[in-house]
Amino acid sequence: MTQIATLYAVICVAVIGFQIALIVGAPWGRITQGGQVDGPLPRRGRILAAVSIFILAFMALSVLSTAGMAVDWPKWTVWVALAVQALSALANWITPSAPERRLWGPITTVMLLCAGYVALSA
Repeated sequence: MTQIATLYAVICVAVIGFQIALIVGAPWGRITQGGQVDGPLPRRGRILAAVSIFILAFMALSVLSTAGMAVDWPKWTVWVALAVQALSALANWITPSAPERRLWGPITTVMLLCAGYVALSA
């Protein structure tokens, strides 16, 4: 379980890196937030990226906690993380942006499987 939790956390850190790049102006609007922006995100999109960082950090820590590897949080936090991850995976598979779907659909699905494995194994 610890290897799967670690994989989940590593992916979360990578996605946080992606969000930071968006905040500082990376021209990746077509592969995030519905793919409606060509180029760098506007201010509102950058704020959403910043909020995503906190959500991802919470999710990573809750999965690591459930695996006994980090902070000692209540077990219910992993179920919240799993629910958010499921919504994220769904949103990334149904987005109108084909590039976003191709990139984030598989990534968020792997994250969902990892979080689900940890949640159900604890």
